[in-house]
Amino acid sequence: MKYRLYTTSHSAWDSMFTSMSAATQSIYIEMYTLLDDTQTTHDFLHLLADKSRAGLEIVVVADIYGSRALRNTAVDSLKTAGVEFLYFSRWFRRTHRKIVVIDNQVAFTGGVNIIEETRNWIDLQIRLEGGIIRPLLRSFAYSYEMAGGRKESILQFYRQPLVKKIKAWITDNLPQTAKIYYLNDYYKKRILEANKSVTIVTPYLLPPSWLVGVLDDACRRGVKVEILIPNDTDVKPVNKVNFLNACRLSEFGVKFYLLPTMNHAKIMIIDNEEVVVGSQNMDILSFNWNVEAGVFSQQKDLVADLVRIVEQWKKASVEFSALSRKPNYLDRFLIVVLKFFYPIM
Repeated sequence: MKYRLYTTSHSAWDSMFTSMSAATQSIYIEMYTLLDDTQTTHDFLHLLADKSRAGLEIVVVADIYGSRALRNTAVDSLKTAGVEFLYFSRWFRRTHRKIVVIDNQVAFTGGVNIIEETRNWIDLQIRLEGGIIRPLLRSFAYSYEMAGGRKESILQFYRQPLVKKIKAWITDNLPQTAKIYYLNDYYKKRILEANKSVTIVTPYLLPPSWLVGVLDDACRRGVKVEILIPNDTDVKPVNKVNFLNACRLSEFGVKFYLLPTMNHAKIMIIDNEEVVVGSQNMDILSFNWNVEAGVFSQQKDLVADLVRIVEQWKKASVEFSALSRKPNYLDRFLIVVLKFFYPIM
């Protein structure tokens, strides 16, 4: 599998825009947040309209909540140009994914949205080529149908058999996903089987009870568990929740690092031998409600690159100490409330 990693939103946009500009057949996009406010440097919507008028098959699936600020006039312009634009709206479910597939040959996925306020965020996006594209197309086709898409040229992808002799795979939480590739099952299995270390990077820390349980189990077995979270997130109420959950997990032996700037990356590394990078946060929404996708791989060079990136982030971080930031009485009350709404224990 050929790949390239991008650790900021704007660097990922550069590569995405360049690759989309070179498209000759099709561009498929599934995006949680897709807005038209990056046009000063990356006018994605204008590019998509131009490509559609040139005869390419352009399909966009945007989450109706995450992209709620996208102007109706921008959507109308895309449709007038021939773009198939669909909003993903399934009751309480959202597509939280960030997927771009170009000419069925090149793809991007990870944590990077298209919205101006994230331009300078630390994040992680991976550019992919090779056999991994087929399972990614299969996953996109299913969410495309869930959004109301009817093009047979796309729907055919999840009816085609997949070659399983590849070094990487897509893990998601769509209904048709085989158990071994189902997001929740993958996390449970890999953490429970970890022998040496589990390293997680996440902006938001609201873990479901089963995830707390497997992390506790790993610590009890002597596995080194480390989690990197931002000291200050873009969602201010989450800062308190991150702190409270870090306090509780620290009691089990989980070691936390506080990143000095907003880091939106979503990574898990097992024993420095296997990685998963995608759109999933360590929260109940990602594991129970949202449509997510991640690439997991044992490819040695990819693992080594991600380990190196995470080590650089750790060096720039401050180690969290629950002793120096003990929960006060209000915090303890909030923990009780959290246990009711978010079963973290």
